[in-house]
Amino acid sequence: MNPTVSSRPGYDQALLDRLWNYANVLRDNGISGLEFIEQLSSLIVLKRAHEQRQRPLNGQDVLGFDAWEHLTWTKRDRLIPAYQQILDLLAVRPGTLGLLFRRAQNRIPDPALLHRLIVDVVDRYQWSSADIGAVFEALLARMSTDAKTGAGQYFTPRPLIEAIVQCMQPGIDDTVTDPACGTGGFLIKAFDYLVDHFPSDVTAAQRKRLDQGAFFGTELVDATARLATTNLVLHGVTRADETNPCITVGDALARPPVRRATLVLTNPPFGRSSTSEETYREDFWSLTTSRQLNFLQHIHSLLETDGRAAVVVPDSVLFEGGPGELIRRRLLSACDVHTLLRLPTGIFYAGGLKASVLFFDKPEPRPDGSPSTTRLWVYDLRSPHTPTAKPMTQASPDYSDFVSAYRPGRPRSERVETPRFRSFTVQDLLARHAVNLDLQVAEPPPGPFALEEPEADLHRMAQEITAELGAALAEFASLAEALRPYGVHADGPDREAER
Repeated sequence: MNPTVSSRPGYDQALLDRLWNYANVLRDNGISGLEFIEQLSSLIVLKRAHEQRQRPLNGQDVLGFDAWEHLTWTKRDRLIPAYQQILDLLAVRPGTLGLLFRRAQNRIPDPALLHRLIVDVVDRYQWSSADIGAVFEALLARMSTDAKTGAGQYFTPRPLIEAIVQCMQPGIDDTVTDPACGTGGFLIKAFDYLVDHFPSDVTAAQRKRLDQGAFFGTELVDATARLATTNLVLHGVTRADETNPCITVGDALARPPVRRATLVLTNPPFGRSSTSEETYREDFWSLTTSRQLNFLQHIHSLLETDGRAAVVVPDSVLFEGGPGELIRRRLLSACDVHTLLRLPTGIFYAGGLKASVLFFDKPEPRPDGSPSTTRLWVYDLRSPHTPTAKPMTQASPDYSDFVSAYRPGRPRSERVETPRFRSFTVQDLLARHAVNLDLQVAEPPPGPFALEEPEADLHRMAQEITAELGAALAEFASLAEALRPYGVHADGPDREAER
């Protein structure tokens, strides 16, 4: 890594349109948008390796052979087996290269369509150019807004990521991770920020540390991990020939972290465990089947002392009872939970989803045992009743006012309350029923419009009822398990004696 100036190029709109048009051609032939991107990412890596091999100066043989030349010269009737043979050969390679092709398969069964993608689309462009990463990101963004592709579940809106990164300000000495990295957006934007703010007095030791894995992440799904790795390679975060890949494929919640970070940026998956089993780890505060609550506990373990985190959570994390209450109480005690951003609905792939962003630090425990949190600042981007200087739509909210109110790099004592931005003491938070952090900043207007406020809407009420019922069912399940030794009739020793 040797960044010195900003590398934020625009992207080639003509190339993006060409890729999107070909995605539509494949869709008409039964190939989904995700399958197209997966195929495209493999072909881009092969073409880039060919370009690096052919450079007149400092040529590099990344693969050990010219796979791209082999593909372009293969006859059409032999193209599919030849392509699959290349994928299988590279899948067993170590490091990043092996991850790029891990379990990769040809998803285009028509050799004519595959040949057209190789020769008429990919082969016509130089994929080592500076703007290719931006093209790939733009293609992912477009796919995420298309309900037919299903790609939105892996894609956090980039304007939101950029706002979070601006607030967190990744530095030259940070180790940055995302334990649920999806297509790698948080890692890429953190890297971009570091490039744009790269200091001139960086030492050799600092450069070496950056080259040896200052950015890393975990992704559960193989295909998504390949997309993330391709994305990172195209943006210069890592190289295809790296010995240790940035991305690890696996379940981040399965075991305690073996490596910690100073900065965690993530949007974990929402919902319950598919097995309905509670995740047990000695470093967790509570057992729960909620993936988002487990990720919150995992992030606490993942952070180094004095580390900091920003995590997107569904609103249920803020008010869910049972384990949720215990985890919120412990988080307020162990961490400085200092900022909550209430996001507008409609910015994620699930249209009605209500989510927020929690910002917290992990300081040394206080000697007197008092909570590390002192004051939580809540910024409300959701309420329709609070004024804003700039127009905002749900599909494309403006985060600039939030970033300004956050005051990145400045003491939080300098923050100023506004109709959108209010603070609550930790004593106020702990005194609320079930340590409910779903805090309403703006007061609803008097009159018949009061019911439009999120605190009173039916969806919110249904969420609360569901959360409470879930906690109650968990307690009943524990009771039933405790009564198991007495059999289905609950015949304990006393009843036997009565007989």
